[in-house]
Amino acid sequence: MMTNPLYLFSLDVLDTRLIPESQEKLNQNKKNATQSRWWTPEFFVYYVVFITVVPQMFLAAMSASNEKSVNYHLFEDRLEQGWIFGRKVDNSDAQYSGFRNKLPILAATVILHYILRRIANALGIQRRVFDVGFAAIFLAVLHGFSTLKILAIYLVNFLISKLLKKRTGMVVTWTFNIIILFLNEWYEGYKFGSLVPGLAILDGYSGLLPRWDVNFNFSVLRMISYNHDWYESVDNPNDIEKKQLDDSISEADRINVGPPKADYTFFNYLAYLVYTPLYIAGPILTFNDFIYQSKHPLPSVSPKRTLLYGLRVLFCILVMEWLLHYMYVVALSGAGVWEGLSPLQISMVGFFNLKAIWLKLLIPWRFFRLWALLDEIDPPDNMVRCMSNNYSASAFWRSWHRSYNRWVTRYLYIPIGGSKHPIRNMLIVFTFVAVWHDIQLRLLAWGWLITLFVIPEVAAKLIFPAKKWGTKPIYRHMCAIGAVAIIYMMMLANLVGFAVGLDGLRDMLRDIFRSWTGIPYFLFTSACLFVGVQVMFEVRAQEARRGINLRC
Repeated sequence: MMTNPLYLFSLDVLDTRLIPESQEKLNQNKKNATQSRWWTPEFFVYYVVFITVVPQMFLAAMSASNEKSVNYHLFEDRLEQGWIFGRKVDNSDAQYSGFRNKLPILAATVILHYILRRIANALGIQRRVFDVGFAAIFLAVLHGFSTLKILAIYLVNFLISKLLKKRTGMVVTWTFNIIILFLNEWYEGYKFGSLVPGLAILDGYSGLLPRWDVNFNFSVLRMISYNHDWYESVDNPNDIEKKQLDDSISEADRINVGPPKADYTFFNYLAYLVYTPLYIAGPILTFNDFIYQSKHPLPSVSPKRTLLYGLRVLFCILVMEWLLHYMYVVALSGAGVWEGLSPLQISMVGFFNLKAIWLKLLIPWRFFRLWALLDEIDPPDNMVRCMSNNYSASAFWRSWHRSYNRWVTRYLYIPIGGSKHPIRNMLIVFTFVAVWHDIQLRLLAWGWLITLFVIPEVAAKLIFPAKKWGTKPIYRHMCAIGAVAIIYMMMLANLVGFAVGLDGLRDMLRDIFRSWTGIPYFLFTSACLFVGVQVMFEVRAQEARRGINLRC
């Protein structure tokens, strides 16, 4: 298998959780698998469309945003000197540029952490003692004296779990953490001088990341996870240590059963919250899973698999570098200059802008997950589908920021009733998701649009159930037509939430449909998306033939 270079991009290398744990589950997933369509006349037509259209998509985005663009002079000042063949680089996205510019420092920190961990192991230093010790230095460098504010919030949340009973404690936990999100945003990390004038001197050193509150959202998830897992353990007489500790311990057991109650200490709580490889951006591990893995490294963690995963991360970084050097779509979108561009160019700027957003999130998440794998902790991978391999709003949510989706499902969606009231509960979930990301109107609009766009999908499944319609040849094409509409909706929602905002989207759509060419272009694009969806269907059918069902 290793002789095949495509194995680097396999699900096995990405995350072993994606492969069913038992042969019984594999066989069950294979039951409804269809015969392959890859070599049928229908798909050869699709291949011709791919070969013709995909290169034109790249050329349109490049011509709209590179030096030959009619609007180049309006966004050129947003570009920097790059390193690929003397070209400029679009490093204008503040979120990704922060990671990109600090990547050498982060890489050096990973190496230092790896070396010190091996020394600590040789000296017999307990794992979580090292975690807290290293994190203390890391946080001091990262946030300076603001680390004291972080620890104070951690302590209050811990006291809630110990002083209040389950029902009251969970209500107070959620209320406290949501209030913290708002206060962090409004007061921008609370200056010491504004809290106590005599402590203003402490504001003099705020570390490499003075805005500690920007990344604190991930700590909020961990604080809720700890409190929820603790309250669950109080009602559960069993723990994971009473099970046979071998390879048969499933991820569900690690998450739901939990460690012995003696492990729910403040020290372990602190070790979990400040675990350095996952502190800045995740992926998210539950408290129960973290404690189990810190005692019992998983069989999935091996030097070979970690090396392959590292090569995959490097490949993603190089793809992003190529995109930033040859398509200045982020700078163009930021400037909001669409005049003189054709409908194809405008839509491809929007499309590849979403690609840049997908990559700017994927790369840090995979970098920090790689760091955790080097440290023998295996968190879930956050991106299990390419952005261009999604056609369902609900499935897209399961594959985008996957560890967060799993967190929301366990700690919010199921406790409020789950699928008993799907639309209401999804509205609650996406409102929280939007507030958690950032307290801005455009993100609230994004969350509500995502919920709104799920409704037609849910309705279509009820009107045309797969059990009744699945055997009809036309059903696959009906699903593809519906999927095209959903793709448009998801692209619009994500452009609003993470790229151009409501006003920018309005300007884009106005310029796309400002002439008679807009409607024919829309119809042609819809036909191309129809072809793409059919290929997506077959990708999942191929996975089913291997016994894999990602549910996304």
